Order: sequence, then C-alpha cells, then structure tokens
Amino acid sequence: MNKKIRIGCASGFWGDTDIAAPQIVEKGDVDYLVFDYLSEVTMSILAGAKLKNSKDGYAKDFINHIVPLMKNIKQNKIKVISNAGGVNLDACKKVLISESVQKNINLKIATVEGDDLIDYQDKLSKMNVKEIDSEKSLPENLLSINVYLGANPIKRALDLGADIVLTGRCVDSALALGPLMHEFKWGANDLDLLASGCLVGHIIECGAQVTGGNFTDWESVNNFENIGFPVVEVEQNGDFIVTKPKGTGGMVNFGTVAEQLLYEIGDPKAYILPDVICDFTEVEITDLGKDMVHVTGAKGYGAPLSYKVSATYHSGFKSVATLVIGGQKAVKKAYSIGNSILKRAEHLFEKNNFSNFKKINLSVIGSNDIKDLKVTSGSNEVVMRLAVAHENKEALTIFSREIAQSATGMAPGVINYLGGRPSISPLIKLYSFLINKKNISCSVNLDSIKEKISFNSIEKYEPVLRSDFAILGEPVKSLDFEVPLIRLAYARSGDKGNHVNIGVIARKSDYFPFIKESLNMDIIAEQLKNISKESILCWELPKIYGLNFLLKNCLDGGGMSSLLLDPQGKGYAQDFLNIKISVSESVYNEVICV
Repeated sequence: MNKKIRIGCASGFWGDTDIAAPQIVEKGDVDYLVFDYLSEVTMSILAGAKLKNSKDGYAKDFINHIVPLMKNIKQNKIKVISNAGGVNLDACKKVLISESVQKNINLKIATVEGDDLIDYQDKLSKMNVKEIDSEKSLPENLLSINVYLGANPIKRALDLGADIVLTGRCVDSALALGPLMHEFKWGANDLDLLASGCLVGHIIECGAQVTGGNFTDWESVNNFENIGFPVVEVEQNGDFIVTKPKGTGGMVNFGTVAEQLLYEIGDPKAYILPDVICDFTEVEITDLGKDMVHVTGAKGYGAPLSYKVSATYHSGFKSVATLVIGGQKAVKKAYSIGNSILKRAEHLFEKNNFSNFKKINLSVIGSNDIKDLKVTSGSNEVVMRLAVAHENKEALTIFSREIAQSATGMAPGVINYLGGRPSISPLIKLYSFLINKKNISCSVNLDSIKEKISFNSIEKYEPVLRSDFAILGEPVKSLDFEVPLIRLAYARSGDKGNHVNIGVIARKSDYFPFIKESLNMDIIAEQLKNISKESILCWELPKIYGLNFLLKNCLDGGGMSSLLLDPQGKGYAQDFLNIKISVSESVYNEVICV
C-alpha cells in the first residue's frame, strides 16, 4: 500500500531542450521517463516528411535525446514512454533497435498502432463525419488523420514486458496514465483513480511550464538556463507530489502547479479524455515548500463512446513579411507602408488574373497591436508584420517580390528586412471530429506479439452534465481602491484549437471575492472586444480559488492557419493581468507594498 511511482517528463513539445532527459535520468530517481512531442501541426509536418522519404515521419529529437542515455536507462531499470513514433512507428523503432544493438544493450521496444487513419479517407467520407464545432464535412487535400488513443494500449505494452513504448498520436495524459494503470492495476471502473492519473499527465505534459516556465511571477524564478523538468511521485490512491530534480533551476509552488492545472482546458468538470471524463473542480493543491506540491481531489466519470480525431489539410499558402521601421511617426509609417504594399500587390494580382488575398493581418510590433488598438504614435522603432494568405503560390511570389521596393519608394525609415524577402509556406488547417470507438482497431506490437486491444470502457459510459457557469459580479461592499489583477492572482492562457482559455487563480482566498466581483462579463467583454467576437464562458474551481475563461473562435483558425501575431493565445493572460480590480482598503495596503 506504500508503493510510489516516480515519473519524469523530458519533453513538452517537438524541439524541446536537450538538457531535460539527462537531468531527469541522472538526478530524478524516476521509474518512468516520458517524452511528449506531438501536436496537430507536428503531425502534418511529419506526414509531409514521410511522403518525401519513407524512412522519415517520426520525431528524430527522441533518438538524439534517448540514445546517449540508453546505458543508464537500462542500468536504472527506467521505462520510457513516448509518442515520438509520429506517423512512422516502424522507422523510429528500427533506428532505436540499431542503436541499442551497437551499444550491446537489450531493450524490448513495443509500438502502439491504430491511430493513423490517412489510408481510410474514403471510408470516413462515406461515414459522413462532421467537424466538431462547424459541422462541416470532411475536407479534401488531407495531410494527416489521427485518433487520440488512450492509455490502455500503453498499459498493455508494459504488461507484456516492454522497456520502451512508442506510440503515434495519443492523448498527452496517456503517457503518464498508462504506467500508473500498469503499476497500480487500476481498471476501467476505477474512475477517480483514472482521473487522477490523467491529471498527473496533464500537469507534466508541457515540461517546464509547471516548474517555473511561463510563470506569472517569472522574476522570482532563478536559473532559467538550467530549469528543472517535472518529476511526479504518485501514490496508489492517486494523490501525487509535483517536484523537480535537486540542484536544478526553476520553481515548483502552488502558483506554478495551479497555472498548469488550468492550462488549455475548457469545462473543468468535463475534461473529456478517451479513458475517463475528468472533473477537476474539487482538486486541492497544497504547497509543501522546498519545491514540493501535493495534489489530490480529481474525480472521474465513465469514458466517452467516441474518440476525438484530428485531421490537417492543405488550404492554400501564406507568407509573412517583417520590416524594421524607425524615425519619427514610425507606427504611422508602418501602416502606410503595409497598406501600400497590399494595394500594389492586389493591383498586380488583377493584371495577372489572380483573386485578392484570402486573409490579411497587418500588425505593428511595438504599438500594442497584439490588442488591435491601432496606435499611431509612440515608439520610434517598430517592426511591421504583414501576414497574407492566398490559394495560389504564384500570387504570393508577387507579394514577396514587392516587399523590397518599400525601402526606396515608400515612407522613409525602413531599416531592415528581418529574414530577407518573405518565404512562402503551405497554409495548414485543422479539422477535428468524433468517431465511435468500435470503428477503431488498435494493437500493441512487441517482438513477435501483435495483440489487438479491446475497449471495455465503452460499456461503462455515463453521461456528464455540464457544470454550472461561474457567478461573476456578485456585489461586495462599496470599494474605492483599485489594483491590477496581477497583484491578486496568477494567470496563464493557451490555445484550444481555435479557442483560447485563460486561467486565473487567486494568490489568497481573501482576494477571490474581489476578483469575482470585478471580472464580470461586461468588464471581460470590454477588455477583449478586439480579440473575442463570440461568447465567453467561465467556470469556477473553488478549492484553488480559480476561474477558467474560454474565448471561442478567436484565433483565426489557430495553429499554422492563423495569421495573427499571437496565433496560440499565449499573451492573452498577460493582457488580462492589467485589468483593474476593486478592493478594500486593507487589501490595497497589503498588496500595493509587495
């Protein structure tokens, strides 16, 4: 009953730092090492790479991260779980086997197959699938189609004796839940435990974001250059402690963990994952000091009948030009130059029988343009960013060619072309839909074993009622003092496809009533009027004194399809923290001196 399992995460995305894996293997004292590399954009890139080279299509970072550590991993009996297989599991496995043979290290490597549906486009079209939000039909020009598989195949691979488990697309949390199901023998009916395991995975899936990275109080975080990556110690009952390897930089406290809890989720009472539907509204976070934080209280409902599937497709081309512009009225010059380039390009399009741009985004960095305020005075040195999209690559070649002449034939002060003339790249869009689990065939492959995985959780499904929305704007006694939200709360934002969530957590319980009163929907709508044109939802997490806001359809498609300056909504929380909150005199005196 005292058994504890330690899991470390050494990658939160494709391209994460090389320092993480050796740090966790050498200092983390872990049983499991997980690497998360995949996103929807990454899947489309890997799919394109495989089309060009049949031996490509997996996250090669994984090979670079894991091979130098193979001996230590084997000696310390550390199991490795990663979605590095991308769209070419076999190629990734072959490279690993070759490297292990050269080093005379015997490692059992299992693969989880069944997520890649790119060869089933005709079947999916006949099923008449619909996009989750827009209900549009399956598009053409598909680059990738991948199911978010769950933790059960990973658990089974470990049951069969795998040392390394490679998956393609699976839900991020499964990388941690799979080992916990294997070690603690959690089953499909252990819903609260499964939810706790999913929360473990959610907390560590973004790597150093829970150990001080992107933290509101970033100035209090030491040694970013050697930031510690997360290690969790999980108990049989699902409770866990978040920490990091000793002697590393960064920070683990209530704020860092609470921010990550709310990161990129929607309804916190119905966080839908393939293994269980999670309720995080009763989660409690206790700071134990010394970079140790205790987490408990996740609840689970029965698993959904369907998997989420994410497809990416080609929808034309895009190009982004950046010019450094200086001197008096630099902002005004930037808008003048940007609009002149657009008008000239469209004139040339007409002469060449091209249509106008599909999308345009003209921003001036250094002018508060991230909020779309169109400031026309101020800085004497700005960067004009002009992003455009067109269905025809040749049209964007004209656009790219016309950028250079702005230095000699438009307003004065063009100092530099950042990156030279702009390149042209494919415009990749995301298409997400649901598919019944009965239509998906998944298997675990280990040596000569190929075992099909059944999904018993289908019969355990229970409907989940949406949680009540937060009640904001409740009257507190008349107040004459104001402070910026950052004095009272932590906040972090991130993308949910084309949506953005902003998590806000009070620094102290005493501050929460003031935050709820001031962050009413009228204030929020006014603050975000140039960002969000649709409904804004909000839920409350009372045990951590938190609010989770969801801004719908505000990212111009999100990911690689967005032309926005902030295509993933990472800066929204930073703007949010400037909102003025009415407080009592005692609270004002308490926080204004901090």
